[in-house]
Amino acid sequence: MAKKTSQVRGGTKASPAKAAKKKAEGIPVEPLSSTADFEALLKGNLDSSQRYVLKLYVTGTTTRAAQAVANIHAMCDEHLAGRYDLEVIDIYQQPDAAADEQIIAAPTLVKQEPAPSRRVVGNFSDKEKILISLNIDLADKAS
Repeated sequence: MAKKTSQVRGGTKASPAKAAKKKAEGIPVEPLSSTADFEALLKGNLDSSQRYVLKLYVTGTTTRAAQAVANIHAMCDEHLAGRYDLEVIDIYQQPDAAADEQIIAAPTLVKQEPAPSRRVVGNFSDKEKILISLNIDLADKAS
């Protein structure tokens, strides 16, 4: 005779012993139930003292490249003062660096740390969009 198990969101119900073991190891027993739970968990993992590692890929000394550099510097000084490393890479002078990162458009901003990595392409004039894309709290301004 087949053994009956009750279904619980995408799998079978864990035995009480397995659930207790997972709980003791700090492993969540129940899956996140909503987007709000996920967002709360994500915000809890953000640390306002985290250091951001950014790379900005530009094409030479064009007006668009200069505007991108100025916009990123202003945004970082306002929201990440003292907590960021920004490397500006001219893809004309360092084509291998652009090829290694698979950069196909410029200017491109790459956030390497903290994880997850992100890429944003454009002149970076829309600060709110950039901050959201880089997962930087809009209310987090340097004092």
